[in-house]
Amino acid sequence: MTGTIGVFLDDVSNPFSAALHRAIEEEARAHNAHVLTGKPHDPLTKSFDGLILASAGPLQTRMPTVVVEATATPVDSVVSTNISGAATAVRHLIAQGHRRIAYLGDGEIRPASHDRYRGYLRALGGRPGPVVHDLHDQAAAERAVVTLMRGPTPPTAIFAAHNTLTMGAVRALRRLDRHRSVALVGFDDFPLADLLDPAITVVAQDPARMGRTATAALFERIEGHSGPPREIRIPTTLIPRGSGEL
Repeated sequence: MTGTIGVFLDDVSNPFSAALHRAIEEEARAHNAHVLTGKPHDPLTKSFDGLILASAGPLQTRMPTVVVEATATPVDSVVSTNISGAATAVRHLIAQGHRRIAYLGDGEIRPASHDRYRGYLRALGGRPGPVVHDLHDQAAAERAVVTLMRGPTPPTAIFAAHNTLTMGAVRALRRLDRHRSVALVGFDDFPLADLLDPAITVVAQDPARMGRTATAALFERIEGHSGPPREIRIPTTLIPRGSGEL
């Protein structure tokens, strides 16, 4: 035993990843263990007691492993209620009278992204509005929203499936002076979302609970638990703040 676990993250600067990492460190400390953090493409140059993979990248290892926001894996996984959370967001917009609801996504390769798109489609009865996939940063989301809003039939509401994309949508709507007339709901909260005008309505994940749960599950495996892989779902919460109620 090394007394160390590894954590692989795509982007520790993202608010979700940062909160997840803090919770993992706190839970690991309670087990008298250290945490070393890297990216999925980093070589495994150190021996760990176990790994937490919170990344879209694949990782082949025989050591105890727990993944966060990934399913259909042969190891334990901790996931948000992505389908129902996204459906709740879109139904909230429908309840405000919106029918032409655009979707902004970062691709369907990641299971979480795929599930959020499924939730969007479920809420709309399989009749989507404008859909834009493969948006990987704020700038791309901003450009996509500007294009949609300048089109012949612009959406009256937007569902952004990732906090980075929500921020890009905010920039675009403010740039076009449409932030008070086009509704917006984002999946996952982000700092200062509640201080904007209008404040941003979100479906919030619980990264702290996810981090604690993933770490506890990992230590169960390290200590010898050999049952079948588990999928542990952590609820999401709709937080109405103004932008989704236009």
